[in-house]
Amino acid sequence: MGLIADLKELVIAAKERDPAAVSTAEIILTYAGVHAVLNHRITHWLYKHKVPFIPRAISQISRFYTGIEIHPGAKIGRKLFIDHGMGVVIGETTIIGDGVTLYQGVTLGGTGKERGKRHPTIGNNVVISAGAKVLGSITIGNNVIIGAGAVVINDVPDDCTVVGVPGRIVKIKGEKVLSDEFHQMHLPDPVSEILNSCSLRIENLEKELDELKERKN
Repeated sequence: MGLIADLKELVIAAKERDPAAVSTAEIILTYAGVHAVLNHRITHWLYKHKVPFIPRAISQISRFYTGIEIHPGAKIGRKLFIDHGMGVVIGETTIIGDGVTLYQGVTLGGTGKERGKRHPTIGNNVVISAGAKVLGSITIGNNVIIGAGAVVINDVPDDCTVVGVPGRIVKIKGEKVLSDEFHQMHLPDPVSEILNSCSLRIENLEKELDELKERKN
């Protein structure tokens, strides 16, 4: 896809997802997210063709003017919409699907522990709200919503809503998740297990006491 066709899709995405969008001219001239994505298309092409230094230089200049840092190695799908965008960081091995929306302060980064693929893979039609951090070589499914300020360090399946630190699933396909067991990925609760064990032992002791009393009588 050429830059002109890409620009048209970015304008359409902005109009669809930003109620403040007034006109095509305003989007093209003033939307930092549009500028950052177009600059990335150029730097990514240079990066794939192993051009040294220039891709990083362009990406740093783009960061200076837009406040959005996208490594040239990141793979970005169609119709990415970055709203406001200040402080957005997208790491080198990040993969972003189609129709994704990122708000200001979002980080798609690494944890510092991995080598090779060390940044997240984001599915299609994902919304990542302001200040959220998605870290490590994890996979975020399609149609996922990540709440503001969430820190996500584990895979998230399709059609989920994730909030909190660390990120936990609170909705699946729009339905609230009520079970704490799901939030804890079905890990056992040691405190609950100890209380249940103590309760059973007390019941058994009470039965034995009752039996002893009956024998004495």
